Formats: sequence, C-alpha cells, structure tokens
Amino acid sequence: MKHVAACVLLTGVATVVFAGDGVPTPELSAAQIVEKNIAVRGGLEAWHNIQTMVWIGHIETANAPASRIPFVLEQKRPNKTRFEIKVQNQTALRIFDGIAGWKSRPSANGKPELQPFSVEELGYELNGPSLDGPLMDAAAKGLGISLEGIDTLDGSTAYRLKVKRLSGASQRIWIDTQTYFDLKSERLARNAAGQTGTVTVLYHDYRPFEGVQIPMRIETGTRAATSATAPDRMVIDKVALNLPLDDSIFAKPEVSGQHHGVTVDTRQASQPTGPMGWPSSRSQALFSPGPAVGPVR
Repeated sequence: MKHVAACVLLTGVATVVFAGDGVPTPELSAAQIVEKNIAVRGGLEAWHNIQTMVWIGHIETANAPASRIPFVLEQKRPNKTRFEIKVQNQTALRIFDGIAGWKSRPSANGKPELQPFSVEELGYELNGPSLDGPLMDAAAKGLGISLEGIDTLDGSTAYRLKVKRLSGASQRIWIDTQTYFDLKSERLARNAAGQTGTVTVLYHDYRPFEGVQIPMRIETGTRAATSATAPDRMVIDKVALNLPLDDSIFAKPEVSGQHHGVTVDTRQASQPTGPMGWPSSRSQALFSPGPAVGPVR
C-alpha cells in the first residue's frame, strides 16, 4: 500500500507560532501533521499488523429507553464491520461485508426487521475510514488532505484538516497541536427523513494496545438545521486485536432472527459458555490475560 507522502519531521521546534496580532499560525504542513499523528498513534507498521479489532463496552445515551446500552463492535480488514447492541433483551445489528450492508432491529411485533443500508449509509461505509481511520494510508485511499487553520477546542489548540474523498465528500479532523492525537471530526450526513445535519465526533482517553493508541471514550452528536441531539458516549471497556473472526459473522443476517455473531449479556467470565455470549474459544481468547486484551481501568 502507498504511504502518506513522506516528509521531514520537525523535532525540538515549537509547532505553533503567533503572529503580531496574537493569532496562531501553523508552522507545519498538512503532510507533516499527518505524519506526526500516525507516529503517536503507533505508526503504519503497527496498524498494518492489525487484521481484526473488537471493542466491547457500553453506550451512555439520553436518546434511548436505556441509559447504558451494551455493545460489541467487530472489524476485519479490508472493510468489514459488525456492530451489535442489546436493549431490554432485544438485539439490533448493523453489518457491512465490504460490499453490501444490512441493519436488523426489532419490529412492533418483536420479530427482527431486516433492511438494506440506505444509499447514504452504503456510500459512507464504502468510503469510510476503515479499521485504522482516514489519515492512515491517505494516498492509497485516494484522499486529499489540506490544512485550513488552527482552532481552540476546550482549552487546547488544534490543527483543522480538511479530508476530501474522490467522491467529493469531505470531513474535517482536528489534531492536537501538542499531542498530535485526533480530538474531533465533523462530516455532513443525511438521516432517514432526508434531513441534512452535521455529525460531530469527539475522541478522549487514548490508551496503548500492542503498540497502537485507541481512544477509549468517543462522543457522537448530530446537529441538524432545526434541532440537535444530545451526544451519545461510547465507552470501550475491552479491546481485542487480531482475534480470529470468521467472514460468516459479517454475512447478511438470517431473517428468522438467528445470527452468527456475538450476543451481549451480563454473564460472568466463569460460566462455561463464555462472557457476553461468545463461544468458549473466542471468549477465552478475548478475556484471558495477555497483550491482545486491555480492560479500562
């Protein structure tokens, strides 16, 4: 895969200078900022070595019947995703197999209702950030990255980058001028009613796992022309890297409601069927001590 354009990393030099009027002026180019971001997140080689990633945690929200919703997110290269949540003993799924996507949720009669992804959802997944995010291998993904300026976010200064895709769609990403971690991203999206709004994502509490850095708390909110939703907070409790994931779990769900993925529940790890409803072999791989697993402390 092609790497992001190579550039000389600046060391020992301040990354922000101030003009005479006190307005911060970028000293690094967009390519240099991206290189530093990749480096602090673990580097290209470490991320390329990750073929699968599993997050287990909960969503804290004011936009659902339950304030804490257990979830499991499974990702597999090159672009397969399975996201499962369970609320009040009912399961909802979003699955993308790299080409097509489906969403399954309980209907009024309690049986699963299966629908394909909308054009908007499919377009986002096909051109999505993939397992390691949009700034990794940007050139290979056909992305154009430009530096727009510097903003202040909750007391921190951040480089504002514009990321443009071949399709013409774009998003903005804010990179901390001191740590070079992602702080925030924004993109335009259209909901099921055809209403366009801005989706904002904030990243917090980066932790190391096998040499890569992962944000353990992610807040997402939507702001439309007429209203705004309270942000949802995704809290990641456990991370597993390179856990074997069969392609069948990313296949189209059975209409009967049976599926091949994980089931989220509250059973303890000592039970023979495995925690979270995983088959024992996958449970042991995920929850036994070792470098592939890291609980939130």
